[in-house]
Amino acid sequence: MATTNSHSIKAYRNKSFLNSRGARSLRILSEYLEPESRLAHYRVSDTIVFMGSARILSREQAQANLAAAEAGEGDIEGARLGLEMSRYYEASQELALRLTQWSKQLNEEERRFVVCTGGGQGIMEAANRGASEAKGLNVGLTISLPTQEFANDYITRELSFHFHYFFMRKFWFAYLAKAVIVFPGGFGTLDELFELLTLLQTQKIRKHLPVVLFGTQYWNEVINFDTLIRYGTINAEDMLLMHRTESVDDAYEFVVGELSKYAEAERGATL
Repeated sequence: MATTNSHSIKAYRNKSFLNSRGARSLRILSEYLEPESRLAHYRVSDTIVFMGSARILSREQAQANLAAAEAGEGDIEGARLGLEMSRYYEASQELALRLTQWSKQLNEEERRFVVCTGGGQGIMEAANRGASEAKGLNVGLTISLPTQEFANDYITRELSFHFHYFFMRKFWFAYLAKAVIVFPGGFGTLDELFELLTLLQTQKIRKHLPVVLFGTQYWNEVINFDTLIRYGTINAEDMLLMHRTESVDDAYEFVVGELSKYAEAERGATL
């Protein structure tokens, strides 16, 4: 009778090798091929990407934090600011809901302009929540972090992806996107925003990709684009890469107008 050698194992089942430095290229390739296969199975053609801070709370959470602070259990000024910022959570939720309702009316075999986020809390949760309330599929692209970020509860379970490599996660943001809406955020949001703007400016992304900066007051304080123009480090024409607004109605009309004009006939993922 043949015996099994405990040291004889097929390479694709060898976890020690697959997790080794030498197999890094296989792990990277897996973060391309597995999402591609699953997205194709659920007929997700392209997306509208929502970006923004995981720290922005829903109004209910922010009000609870303020009540606790006023009872002596926290920073009152910080809690008041958190309540003020919760308007962006509500805006993200409403905008995702309306865009999902619009995209579902296209009656195509493929699922077009599906809401996609980084899968975390805050602005991301709000967008997934809005899409879910509109009874639409939505995508979450989470990333493994030292603080361990969990996927929010509103992502379509079958379209929840978890990445190890930041650059593969950002690839899927850009590759599927037909529009990007950027709400107030920190280092991660700024990183994603500026990489997209650089790819558009240098025409590494050749498709028409409207970028909305939502929250005019916030972005005017955080990024002084006029200074960049004045010092000649960007051109005035580069500002045409972005549409800045504080209004859900304006953002909705702009995105739907751009998608109807440029993207409806251009199906599928592309750069």
